[in-house]
Amino acid sequence: MLPDVLGNFGGLRPDATVVSCTGSHYLLTPDGDRALCAELSERTGAPVRSAALAILDTARAVGSERLVLVSPYEPWLTELSHGYWEAAGLAVDRVVKIRAGARFSPYDVTTDELVAQVREAELPEDATLLFTGTGMFTFDALAELGRDSARTLLTSNLASAWWARDVLGVPADGPDAHPLLRRLAERTGTARGDRSDASGRTAVTVS
Repeated sequence: MLPDVLGNFGGLRPDATVVSCTGSHYLLTPDGDRALCAELSERTGAPVRSAALAILDTARAVGSERLVLVSPYEPWLTELSHGYWEAAGLAVDRVVKIRAGARFSPYDVTTDELVAQVREAELPEDATLLFTGTGMFTFDALAELGRDSARTLLTSNLASAWWARDVLGVPADGPDAHPLLRRLAERTGTARGDRSDASGRTAVTVS
């Protein structure tokens, strides 16, 4: 199905593509995920990365070998996510289970709920926090949590944006970049100033 989707952009020829659904890629394992993305890249003639692999790329770029997993998933899916990161070589030191009210529902978690539950966890100042899942609203929460400490904060969408800009040669610290992306660029050492050769290049996200 993905090859059909990636070939269905009409006259648009993306220079890079991110597959944004993480849950299904946990089932593939990291090796299976890499194999699928390599096959899709060959078929489309441009780099294709899953959001999960983009997270791995970004975590390595910031030098993180250990994670605190902040997960709004049902427990079974959180376990799949945990296993994926461990299989990829990232140690998961702790899991913070995020609830929307009394239930697990990524799309219903409010900013206040997310911020409060992360703060209540009293996490180490040097931790790398991975807010997993592409469906949880994180921008406002990360902006607030970023004022609490110098922790590295990663999300599926943030890592996908970082990977896409990096592979296209578009600096993540550019004037059009979100402040969270610029902060991540400082951590990854990818703040490089404007590049004239990146104009007109296109990245797309599919799910």
